[in-house]
Amino acid sequence: MSTSIPTPSVRARSVKVSDDELIVELADGRSLSVPLVWFPRLLNATLESRNRWTLLGQGEGIHWPEIDEDLSVEGLLAARDVPGSSRRPYSPSSRTFFNTAMGD
Repeated sequence: MSTSIPTPSVRARSVKVSDDELIVELADGRSLSVPLVWFPRLLNATLESRNRWTLLGQGEGIHWPEIDEDLSVEGLLAARDVPGSSRRPYSPSSRTFFNTAMGD
């Protein structure tokens, strides 16, 4: 008989957006801060629009209705929503390619 243990999802409690930073306060007490430049829609929005956000689900995501932007908390933590991110998990073959490309 196998038993699966549910893994708790990471949830946002509140969001702050400054001129250059997105700060997400998590329900478990942690705080996540990322550069606003990673999210051009937020970067180019007015401060008023940046501050009009709602939590999706029970805090699994953040939505900005005026600028049509949605971000998942798990994606932010895993850097999946970051420009230039491969959106793939690390694999040893990708490190081998990197080392070969860098001349190691």
